[in-house]
Amino acid sequence: MESSIPSYSAGENSLSELTLLYQFSNTMLSTIRLNKLTHLILTAITANSSRLFERSALFLRNEKSSVLQGMLGVTRHYSDGLQIIGNQDLLGCRWDMSDEEISRQRTSDFCVRVRSTRTSIDCGCPLMHQIIVERRMSRIEDLQCHDCQDCEFIKKLCGAGFAVAPLVARDTTIGMVVVDNPESGRPISKNNLHFLQLFASQAGMAIENSMLYNRVEEANADLRETRERLVHGERLAAIGEMTANLVHELKNPLISIGGFAGRLLKCLPGETREHQYADTIVKEVGRLEKMLEETLAFSRKPTICYNDCDLGNIVRESIANCSTIMEDSGICLTATIGDKCHIVSGDEHQLGQVFLNLILNACDAMPQGGCLTVSLDEVCGPQKSVVVSIQDSGGGVPVEMLHQIFKPFYTTKRHGTGLGLAIANRIALNHSGFIEVENVASGALFRVVLPLMKSSL
Repeated sequence: MESSIPSYSAGENSLSELTLLYQFSNTMLSTIRLNKLTHLILTAITANSSRLFERSALFLRNEKSSVLQGMLGVTRHYSDGLQIIGNQDLLGCRWDMSDEEISRQRTSDFCVRVRSTRTSIDCGCPLMHQIIVERRMSRIEDLQCHDCQDCEFIKKLCGAGFAVAPLVARDTTIGMVVVDNPESGRPISKNNLHFLQLFASQAGMAIENSMLYNRVEEANADLRETRERLVHGERLAAIGEMTANLVHELKNPLISIGGFAGRLLKCLPGETREHQYADTIVKEVGRLEKMLEETLAFSRKPTICYNDCDLGNIVRESIANCSTIMEDSGICLTATIGDKCHIVSGDEHQLGQVFLNLILNACDAMPQGGCLTVSLDEVCGPQKSVVVSIQDSGGGVPVEMLHQIFKPFYTTKRHGTGLGLAIANRIALNHSGFIEVENVASGALFRVVLPLMKSSL
């Protein structure tokens, strides 16, 4: 239901004007939500009981792009949701709007048109210069703006007569308010223009305060997030140091256990139960040693020796290291690498570890045999890159796990550590690249993307 805003027209005295401004001041102090604030501002001056204007639009300035962005447009038909809050005394009350009314206003055709409008401040339009630079309001009752070839927004939004008031805060124009009377065609009086000027002055300061508050809140949120990251980093560093010490302490007894178990294995007859026990001990010790090595590698801060590397040679060597496993598993390899050099800057050993890990994972996904496809291609973009694709026919990764597989200690293997892909992904990130994965028709497709050296372009 519409609030009882005191009627204001050209024949009333200044008391009505001051009362309306006082209510507006109370309203501006009641919220720091920029979205709600702008709706209250435009609704107050277009409400039917105020008898001021029939339509209003708000534009705010984007300092980075020197553009006035349309933020909101309100017509009299959408301004009946203003409610009066507080005492019945007009000087002790304020206005408010529900979120439903705010949403309704934003769906109006006029609001959609305003929000899709952007006007360059430096377009050369005399009106823009008067509002933004000179910070003077303007009333146009003729067609001079409609014949202007420098901007388009007036032609799209306004009728023959309109007024524009700058929103000024701390000697800076932060935006403007455009008002007109398209239904009645009633001209904008001097009294209405005077009120608009006073109204815009308060609105500018209120909007600036809201924007400053939001910036402070964002800065505080960033500080909290940074502090949490630092605390988390310190904890991870402590865990990493503890892990490294623990690995060293566990590695020596494991080597001893594995060595003695290996000796027993050679001495025991092959068909006995004791031989099976010893064989199990040797295999499990080997698995634990591998797990400790990967845990230690992940917990340490990697040292990268950057050199110019031919990525094609690294991929070929990784394939050669896995050739025996592929033959034993009945895996058919299709490699498309070519003879062209693809020079990247990085650590040849660590990059080889990435491709070796991905190829071994692909082999593990095809225990009964299958097809492995490895290809190397260059791609153009903001920075020319090289892509190594490794595709298997192992059925793919479960959809719910696609976004989890690069996390440490997350594994789908029965005896896996969950660190192989995490280490590979970290190596790629340290080389300014990344790894992406997707499911294709036959299985999983991993892509390793790395930036090419300029010398190889």
